[in-house]
Amino acid sequence: MSFSYRWVIVAAGALMSCVAIGTMFSLAIFLEPMAIDTNWSRAGISSAMTLNFLVMGLGGFAWGAISDRFGARIVVMTGAVLLGLALVLASRAGSLLSFQITYGVLVGLAASAFFAPMIALTTGWFDTNRSLAVSLVSAGMGVAPMTISPFARWLISAYDWRTAMFDIGITAWVLLLPAVLLVRQPPKPVMAETGSAPVAEGAGLTVGKALRSPQFIVLGLTFFACCAAHSGPIFHMVSYAMLCGVAPMAAVSIYSVEGLAGLGGRLFYGVLADRLGVKPVLIAGLAIQAIVIAAYLSISRLEQFYMLAVIFGATYGGVMPLYAVLAREYFGQRILGTVFGAATMLSSLGMALGPLAGGMVFDAYANYSWLFIGSALIGLGAVGIAIAFPPLPRRELQPA
Repeated sequence: MSFSYRWVIVAAGALMSCVAIGTMFSLAIFLEPMAIDTNWSRAGISSAMTLNFLVMGLGGFAWGAISDRFGARIVVMTGAVLLGLALVLASRAGSLLSFQITYGVLVGLAASAFFAPMIALTTGWFDTNRSLAVSLVSAGMGVAPMTISPFARWLISAYDWRTAMFDIGITAWVLLLPAVLLVRQPPKPVMAETGSAPVAEGAGLTVGKALRSPQFIVLGLTFFACCAAHSGPIFHMVSYAMLCGVAPMAAVSIYSVEGLAGLGGRLFYGVLADRLGVKPVLIAGLAIQAIVIAAYLSISRLEQFYMLAVIFGATYGGVMPLYAVLAREYFGQRILGTVFGAATMLSSLGMALGPLAGGMVFDAYANYSWLFIGSALIGLGAVGIAIAFPPLPRRELQPA
């Protein structure tokens, strides 16, 4: 197998992350038409996204451990089948509870099968340019708002929300099942940590000791606070823009601008981390994220939303892949799927807070001000935690 095949892995991983995360986050586009059609509360519908992230967290840990033992292909194949099935079933939900179960539980379980296993697999294929490679896989998330979200909005406008969700489920099968066949485990020489490569401090640890280590505790808490800060603003951005007087399709375009900026941000932050180091780039990105979230309180016009969307999307998109690189450098490749899956579980708990909190804030106050204030404060907390990251492993010569 050609060594250049690693870029095929990157492309397959990017497509999977685009479809999986794009279909899950498309609930933000469905929120208003579903509420109008069914009379379900926004908080009730948004709680399906909260369930998504709770289940995604537990699933990411489990799928990561399974991929460490059996390889990534069987995991992503299961996720691909389950994702399409979950969306088809959710489109036929007759009650809020059944929708919360099919969309909240099954979609979350399916989506969690892609991120941690494909990120861990990608780090095994790359011994150089690792931050860039992981960022490119994660870039699929940035493409999602430019593809899945407008597609969902167009389907809803042309038909109704149930038909739109059904069609997206079928599309997920069409795109994901062929991509799964491209997944391969990395060649052994690529995974070997010899020569002058950095030796991960936790490379010889058991999973239990790794998860109790200071490195993992700081990694997990930072990941949690980072996601808790940006999840609410991301999910409720379309509704917030419409509340400020922006037309529905233009509001969706703000979401798309965030995605495009996130794509560029992942590339920029990935290259920057390879050159300057992961920790300082991550801390700077978290600080920018907190400032931008607070800035949303003072805007109302479409051009202002676009301006902040560029900065916000580039920042939260850029920092997200860096956690996987830190996990790889701290703990090595052997248990990376499990360790990063556990970190992803904590991040998913953070992501679960925003959608529900935003829905509750809106139902109580008919505006989103307290959502952005709280999110900005949590973002500043993430900066403080990230400063406590232990130094990364030094480069040591290993015997042949």
